[in-house]
Amino acid sequence: MTASEPRDLPVLSDGEFTQFQRLIYREAGIALSPAKHSLVAARLARRVRDLSLPTFGAYYRRVVSGIGDELTWMLNAITTNETHFFRESAQFDLLRDRCCVEWRSDAERSARPRRARIWSAACSTGEEPYSIAMVLQDCLGAESWDFEITASDLSTTVLAKARAGVWPVEKLRAVPLPQLKRHFLRGSGPEAGRAKISAALRAMVDFRRVNLRDERYPVTGAFDAIFCRNVLIYFDAASRAHVIAKLVERLAPGGYLFLGHAESLIGTALPLRSVMPAVYQLQAGAERRAS
Repeated sequence: MTASEPRDLPVLSDGEFTQFQRLIYREAGIALSPAKHSLVAARLARRVRDLSLPTFGAYYRRVVSGIGDELTWMLNAITTNETHFFRESAQFDLLRDRCCVEWRSDAERSARPRRARIWSAACSTGEEPYSIAMVLQDCLGAESWDFEITASDLSTTVLAKARAGVWPVEKLRAVPLPQLKRHFLRGSGPEAGRAKISAALRAMVDFRRVNLRDERYPVTGAFDAIFCRNVLIYFDAASRAHVIAKLVERLAPGGYLFLGHAESLIGTALPLRSVMPAVYQLQAGAERRAS
């Protein structure tokens, strides 16, 4: 084989898959079925090749050795990050037509400060928190409200893309024209075909890495709304229950929890009432335990 010829990649054995399967579950709570064998092999193959390692087992040993940030790289490669602006649009209608109206009314009665705190707990490349920012800015921005949007993800790769706030223009098709004109700058020259979110909206969002499986989350205070959509479907029942309970602890009185359309709280005993499919509100009088 010459230097210019690619070497053959090793095969991911069943035993090696089981090792990665257990590691990924332990670190991220993602339950990979045997049907994901080919997916794991495909997503890790490039790294195995780039590191000139002879087997997936050798790569596994490198990951668990703690050398560098290899565990983070591996989790970045495995996690799925499918998203787009105003995904599940009915939920953003609720945020605009119910949540913002309710918060404004409470502020006018001096029942709350003119502040909205929202956490996008699986933000991927940023489309969700920036969609939230657009709704808040358009509904309450002219009234001198203080907005605090925390956006988190397990993957450092997608967080870097989210902070940059740049997308191909075709990714903006779901953004209504008024918001598109108000909040995006189209690129020109070498940046033609791309658009960047405005500096004002980027300043509204604080991006950080959070592993939802952790016992403690590096976020403080109570949130008026938490979006945790289309991530719980990758967890088993025990992990889902753990994450949901921790998120509910972070809700302010009357706060809203937004889940993905395929996710629900059926079978849980939490002080939440259904507002619409996959959206729940913390019942009055429920106590928060998180600090």
